[in-house]
Amino acid sequence: MATDRPFIPVRIAVLTVSDSRALADDRSGQTLVDRIAEAGHILADRAIVTDDKDKIRERVLAWSQDEAIDVVITTGGTGFTGRDVTPDALEPIFEKRMDGFSIAFHRLSYDKIGTSTVQSRATGGVVNATFVFVLPGSPGACRDAWDGILKAQLDYRHMPCNFVEIMPRLDEHLRRSGK
Repeated sequence: MATDRPFIPVRIAVLTVSDSRALADDRSGQTLVDRIAEAGHILADRAIVTDDKDKIRERVLAWSQDEAIDVVITTGGTGFTGRDVTPDALEPIFEKRMDGFSIAFHRLSYDKIGTSTVQSRATGGVVNATFVFVLPGSPGACRDAWDGILKAQLDYRHMPCNFVEIMPRLDEHLRRSGK
């Protein structure tokens, strides 16, 4: 941790993907909301959508086009059942896929739940210069991803590198092409 660098709060939206949850019983989303606040970041928005590719994609695309949102974290829909469609909805719109996030997540998860980690398709990428992280729908998986990866990578003081310091350059390809 570089103590000579200031903390820079990041604006984060949390999307829960579920056919059966409401805000009142959304433990995974609340786990993320609590950790975002504890870290000093800003909860920019929070929503729940059903396990529907179009609804998931629409919500994430809208947030990615909102200049008041830097990061989107989804929880839910990463398994293999017919209703688990979050990676299928979002990976096609990733401008850049973050394979290292999935690898790091599975490494952390393996230490907690062993080979059961293979039942998750956790992923990450960039959409419209916005980081998007796709997490499983359990509070434990959300804790693992936040505590083991996102908390450090979303802290400008984390060294040797972090996501915050590259955020201003995520849209370089858009500026060069005149979009």
